[in-house]
Parts: sequence; C-alpha cells; structure tokens
Amino acid sequence: MKNRLWGKRVLAIMATATLALPLIAGCTASESKDNEQRVLRVATLWGGQDDSYFRQQFTDAFELTHGNVTVEIVPAVDQGSMYGYGNSEEQQEVPDTLESLKKIMTGDNPVDVVIADTSTVKSLIQENMVKQLDPLMQEDKFDTSDIVPSVLEGIKDLGDQNIYALTPTFSSSALYYNKGLFEKAGVEPPTDNMTWDDIFNLARRLTKGEGKDHVFGLAFSTYQGGSSYYSMAQYYNSLQLKIFDDKAEKMTVDSPQWEKVWSTISKLALDKVIPKGDEQQDQQTEGRYNPMQGDLFLSGKTAMAIGDYSYINQLIDANKNADKMKDFTKVEWDVVTPPVHPEAPEIGGNIYLSNLMAINSSAQNPDDAWELIKYMNSEDWAKIKARSSYEMVSRKSFIKPKDGLDYNIQAFYTLKPVPPTNTNLDKLYQKMPNLWQVSDKGMEYFNQVLENKKTPKEALAEWAAKGNEMLEKLKKDPKASFQ
Repeated sequence: MKNRLWGKRVLAIMATATLALPLIAGCTASESKDNEQRVLRVATLWGGQDDSYFRQQFTDAFELTHGNVTVEIVPAVDQGSMYGYGNSEEQQEVPDTLESLKKIMTGDNPVDVVIADTSTVKSLIQENMVKQLDPLMQEDKFDTSDIVPSVLEGIKDLGDQNIYALTPTFSSSALYYNKGLFEKAGVEPPTDNMTWDDIFNLARRLTKGEGKDHVFGLAFSTYQGGSSYYSMAQYYNSLQLKIFDDKAEKMTVDSPQWEKVWSTISKLALDKVIPKGDEQQDQQTEGRYNPMQGDLFLSGKTAMAIGDYSYINQLIDANKNADKMKDFTKVEWDVVTPPVHPEAPEIGGNIYLSNLMAINSSAQNPDDAWELIKYMNSEDWAKIKARSSYEMVSRKSFIKPKDGLDYNIQAFYTLKPVPPTNTNLDKLYQKMPNLWQVSDKGMEYFNQVLENKKTPKEALAEWAAKGNEMLEKLKKDPKASFQ
C-alpha cells in the first residue's frame, strides 16, 4: 500500500475547475499585484510521463488561483525505470526511493515541496531535511482545530510532537458488520473501542453452518481468498511486532508475544471462526457475472469484516441494484472502530497518510511551498474533494456519510495510525532484494500449525532458526536468494 499509483482513480478536470472558481475571487490585492513569475518544484516518490491525474488532484487549481506560479512535478523515481526489473539477464536493481528523493532535494536545483508517506517523511525529519511548520502555522494563524485529531496526532508522532508536514487526505479502514445476521442470532452488535478479544468472542457466537452454508464470524478482509498468514497482520500491526531486528541480523519471532498471536489466530482459523484462506471459492453460475462472487461480506458469508473506506461504494451500489441480482438481498450494515489491543487502546485500523506535504529545508522557493501546503489543506479544497470516493479529507467538518445514509463514519478516523518504527526497512530491502523471503518463510511454518503438525511455539522456534540462517547468508551475500 505504500506506493499507491495515482492512476488508480480518474478525477474529472471539471472538479478542479469548480474548486478554483470560488477561490479566484478570494485572491488578495497583494497577490494580484505580484506579477513576478516563479517556479515551484514539487517532488513525488514515483511518477512518469503522464502526471495529469496528480495535477488534477493537487496542483491545477493552485496554479489557477496563483497565476504567477508554475508548478513543476519532479518524481524521485521514474516509473519507466522499472521496466525490465526482475530480468535475470540485466540484474536491474530496485530503485531506492528515499535516496533518489534525497538527491533531488539537494544539489544545484533542489525541489521545494516533498509529497510522501509517513516512513519517508520520518526519515527526512530525522535527517533535518524538511522544515518545521509550527512557526509558519503560528505566524499565519493556520487553524488546525478542524483537522481530524488522529491524523494530526499521527503527524506529530513523526516529529517528536512537532509538525513537519500536513496532509489534505488520508485513507482508513473500519469494522463492517451485518445488522441482519446479528439480529437473527439475537446477539448485540459490536461497538466502538472493543478489544480484539471482545470481537473474537462475538465472532464465535455468530459462526454457524457447514459447507457452502457456513458463515464466518469475522474476516480480516471483505474478500475471499488470501492466506490468514498475511491477513493476521491486521491483528498484530498495532503491537508493532517485528519479524527481525532493525539491522536484519537476528529474528525476533521466538517470543511470547508472537506465540500468543499465532495461537490466537490459528485456533480461530481451525475453529472456522475466521477464514483460513484455502476455502473453495464460489463458482459463477450459468456463465453469468456475479458481482457478489468472492465478496464475503456482501454474500453474507461473514458477520463482520475489516474493510477500507472505499468499500462503502460497493455496498451502496449493491443495495441500489439488489432487485437486478438473483438470490441477493440488501445488506443492512454499519461500521465501528477496528478492534484494539489493551496495550495500545488508542491505536488501530489502517490509517494511511500517503500524501504528506513537507517543505524541503533547501527549498529555493519556500514561500510558495508554504502557500501550496496551506492551500491544499484549506477548507475550500476539502469542501470539493470531500466528494472523493476513495480517500477521506483531513478536515472533519467535510467528512459526511454518503448518499444521505446514516452510519458511524467517525469509526474511520477515531483511532490513531500505527507510527512507523523502522524507517530503515526500505533501505534494508534495497540492499537485500530477497529479504522478503525471510518473512515469507513464516507461512510454511504457520501452515504446519494449521495442519496440526506443530504447536505455535515449535513452529516459531523453527522459523527463527531458519530465518537466522537466511539472515546470516544475506549478511555475507546481500543478493543471495533462497529456494
């Protein structure tokens, strides 16, 4: 999820023009008199020849309201450079996005603004490569009272409670639940701020049926398929458990915390409370396309599921077209905050701050850089962009339920995001391209637990031993691969 491609969603150019109109009239006299033509260089982690979506989303309206400023988009890594990656004959290496970004932030023509994710921004803060924004915010009386508290706190966590970046949008997840299934079972539905154990106990009470009629109590995803080995990361991410240490020299999975995670999840999977991931998927009937196929929640095969904000669109579309689909009944649903651990009751879910905007400490045009960041985080911008179907705007006044529905939308932004722990991880994967195989190796041992061949403690101990062998090999040969 870290490097999302902007081409995922197409934004109409009309929205940008609409956004610009009310703001043009608000230009100050000093701005109208200022005829000096300036260039504002904006760095992104990835980019290519076509930056139209990014411009529509972020900079077109700014240029319309600031006619004397020309925005230049400067990607740290050109996506075109990825063509041919993985070709064994060329042995092309994965571009190091952080190092590439640092290069365009320094040198003869440094960029002014950096747009990146939390891990990248935290690294830049630690190296004093971006400016603290607090003084600028105080000077301009920039109001943060309407910014979602969990988003602002997540930003402050990156810089020792100081603000080095702002983000106009964020993405998040919540726990969806099927009202009808709870009512039918005579069980009270989930509420905000429940612990994982609370939710697991609820899930057991909602689990029922056999074979094709089986209903899971909980799913870590709304979609069918995918190993529970990977999906259980939703459970342990907020505990900030690590597979290996920050230098990738020693495994850290042979611990009581990891044993508790594997014991908990494997028992739920074996008891069919959650999907194992190897269940047979439903087949299409009569050669017809079934939009519910593979969707555990819409098909009524799970009482609860963790899903992202954009999933609401699918629920709305499905319910609107219920009369057109055979054997489909409208789903009565709502959402609550994702489950939490007692050790970290304020942290949960998957809140992603992937569009953090910071000012380069070496910016040639810091004034316009701040103007862009202020503009992108303004109420006017949020008012229009709140219509986005995929991300939420950071100003809570403009976060409203869609289509006039009444659901607990606060569930998506009540909890704080998990702060990045090892900002060196990307560099480790750059240095050791096959380091991921150490993590993947764990699935082999977790499956042995699901097959009742080993206890969680035994499996973790073996993974730790094997992983240490692999890490030692990578230490000697960073390019080493494993069969």
